[in-house]
Amino acid sequence: MNETKQVKIVTADPSAIGLFGLAIVTLVASSQKLGWTDGLSLVIPWAIFLGGIAQFYASILDTKHNNTFGASAFAAYGLFWMGVSLSWLMNLGVFGQVLQENADMHQLGFAFIGYLIFTVFMTIGALETNKVLFIIFFLIDFLFIGLSLSSFGIMEHASHQLAAYSELLISLFSFYGAGAAVLNTHFGREFLPVGKPFGIIKKG
Repeated sequence: MNETKQVKIVTADPSAIGLFGLAIVTLVASSQKLGWTDGLSLVIPWAIFLGGIAQFYASILDTKHNNTFGASAFAAYGLFWMGVSLSWLMNLGVFGQVLQENADMHQLGFAFIGYLIFTVFMTIGALETNKVLFIIFFLIDFLFIGLSLSSFGIMEHASHQLAAYSELLISLFSFYGAGAAVLNTHFGREFLPVGKPFGIIKKG
């Protein structure tokens, strides 16, 4: 008789690397927005590799966990940073003068509005994950509000500052979330608390 063997493939939780990627890119990007650093040239590599590739990689792993929420979030924001990086490169003239001269920041503004809509949905979903993740999405809402207004020249200084400080706080909470994801799994207990779901939508 032929014996059938089942092989179980275990995939590690990708939340830590995804949140770490988000933490690094928002830290570096916020330093530029806050005027602590100058220019975009050395923001771009971190946006591509940590904001983009690391989060997209986490998304692929989350699909193996059948985690629609995590996979959607990491893929969407990973692709966001790749798109923004390409936009920055165009605006800096890397791909030639024609693309640089035809860059309309209002188009980025519409992309930011689209991401704001998506993030509002994700914030609602985050209510039933944990409180740290909810705070991160809540702050991302304000980041996209600031970016959208700034791109259209509405209350430009105030909206720029809103985006900058939101981004810095996103970084800090993402570092904490990444640390919790690693250490809680590593020690097999809640070493760093992330807060229980709110239980507003899902009861029990």
